[in-house]
Amino acid sequence: MMTTLEKLRRKIFGAPLDPLSPKTRQHIALIAFLAWVGLGADGLSSSCYGPEEAFKALGGHAHLGLYLALATAITVFVISLAYNQVIELFPSGGGGYKVATKLISPHAGLVSGSALILDYVLTIAISVASGVDALYSMLPATAGQFKLGTELVIVAILLVLNLRGMKESITVLLPIFVGFVLTHTFLIVYGILFHIDRVPELVPETLSETLGLAREHGWVFVAALFLRAYSLGGGTYTGIEAVSNNVQSLAEPRVKTGKLTMFYMAASLAFTAGGIILLYLLWGSTPVEGQTLNAVVFGSIIETFNWGAGTSGAVALSTVLIFEAGLLLVASNTGFLGGPAVLANMAADSWVPHQFRYLSTRLVTENGILLMGIAALGILLWTRGSVDLLVVLYSINVFLTFSMSLLGLCIYWVGARKTDSRWVKRLALSVLGFTMTLGILVVTVVEKFTEGGWVTVAITTLVIVFGLVIQRHYEETKRRIRKFDAVFEEQPFGSVVKPPKLEPEAPTAAFIVGSHRGGGLHALLWVQRMFPNHYRNFVFINARTVDSQSYGGEESLRLLRQEAKVSLNYFVNFCNSYGLAAKSYLAFGTDPIEDITRLCEQVDRDFPNTIFFTSKLIFEKDNWFTRLLHNQAPLVLQNRLHMQGMQMIILPMQLAK
Repeated sequence: MMTTLEKLRRKIFGAPLDPLSPKTRQHIALIAFLAWVGLGADGLSSSCYGPEEAFKALGGHAHLGLYLALATAITVFVISLAYNQVIELFPSGGGGYKVATKLISPHAGLVSGSALILDYVLTIAISVASGVDALYSMLPATAGQFKLGTELVIVAILLVLNLRGMKESITVLLPIFVGFVLTHTFLIVYGILFHIDRVPELVPETLSETLGLAREHGWVFVAALFLRAYSLGGGTYTGIEAVSNNVQSLAEPRVKTGKLTMFYMAASLAFTAGGIILLYLLWGSTPVEGQTLNAVVFGSIIETFNWGAGTSGAVALSTVLIFEAGLLLVASNTGFLGGPAVLANMAADSWVPHQFRYLSTRLVTENGILLMGIAALGILLWTRGSVDLLVVLYSINVFLTFSMSLLGLCIYWVGARKTDSRWVKRLALSVLGFTMTLGILVVTVVEKFTEGGWVTVAITTLVIVFGLVIQRHYEETKRRIRKFDAVFEEQPFGSVVKPPKLEPEAPTAAFIVGSHRGGGLHALLWVQRMFPNHYRNFVFINARTVDSQSYGGEESLRLLRQEAKVSLNYFVNFCNSYGLAAKSYLAFGTDPIEDITRLCEQVDRDFPNTIFFTSKLIFEKDNWFTRLLHNQAPLVLQNRLHMQGMQMIILPMQLAK
């Protein structure tokens, strides 16, 4: 019977899902449209500030905005097409982290992954802060004192929504996304058509003014001015990598769904960002104190609707700006989707604690979501929600990841020149993308380093160092476990012809075992030595955790089942070969403590006179670091069983150096 706390938790986060049910996979997998909403909102929301930053950087040379609009649209499609290759090469997800790890080196993957983690935390922080700023700009100035509190509450709400499930959070935020797309599409199309007579003249006027500027200041000045504006508008391209990081969450066929999602994202972002820059040109928009450039140009467009006297125009403009603010809040959700996925992949490679690859009962990477939310709350508190400072912190890491991913693709296609006829076109696309993103990265670092960019570099470096320390510990532990397992590899194995029958009422030893044979055999032989001929039945219990890696598809789950059965059959056959009656119990789930507890209850019903045994790693220096990297499952489980009247003994397993 559920306790009050369990009932409350289920009400807030939802009922547990069965990870092995095909219906569950179908329920949580994202079709292309929902993936566009959930993973594309970050990219699309950048049209609220990226084009403005780029256009304002042109200063009094606004005519270069035509080149800027074209370059923006082209860059979006170049990066998107390049990331389509990432989806093809890594259909199980991982994106920039996997590309850097597999195609450059594991340490390059650590750098890329560390940059992505910080980038996603800042995605949450800056999107929420920008959205709240936009909302509060419509309120009296005295309301500003509540802005930071509002930001913290919104992050907390998004955190809870994502703990319920990815699809659930996207469904709640869907109306805001659709509202933004419809209003902005209408305004861009209407705004261009209203000045359609000026469009044919725009190209020759731009060419004429450009030539005049070049004659006056030189082509180097023109190129430098354009490249600076183009680079400072780099925020427009953030979020494009999110789909490749989360391919494992897409509906089958995942590669096709991923490419379709990338097309939706690229088309919508290129149209919106490029269209907005074109509106700035056609409508002669100039900055106004206290207003965004988007608000200025959309206000000018809405004034032409001739609604007469009244507040209709103000209401319409407020509606558009509310959808912009709302989309920024939707975009912050991308951090809760992409960040945990990166952490899960890094946990599989032991760069971060293994707990980050575990799924909750709702089949989401709960630990990663909590870390993203808590880190975002901390950054908002530290910066007091200052968008100017957050933009500086945010502006570097995303292009570091872009550049490393595209460099990895360049290396891959050079190596594939003898095996893949597409290599020339693919290499050319990758080189073009790498050149673009590296150029933006270099300019951004130079421009923003002294304005706070150094903080991003420092934090990312700390994450990298922490990853190196963690992996070194895990690798040393694995080496010792392998050495421990080797001691039992030569253990003689008898013949299994007629397995002895089980005696349910006789004394029974139940062993909770994992994936390593050494720990299980160590416990079994210790019990045999300490209690010779006492136990008549030997039971082996294993609960396999369905984590973010094994939940990547049906093939991964099949392998998980097969490996678990082989491991348990080894222990049963080993006992049978020595004339000992044995049986195994196996469960799959997301919470190993809950699953093992249920199996122990079943064993206790089947064999009433059972003593449970398990092993626990013992370190010479037990501290917060080892407790962080190795869960305390044996102690928690022992407490659970003791509370239910079942006896359990924990055997220390000290690993030799």
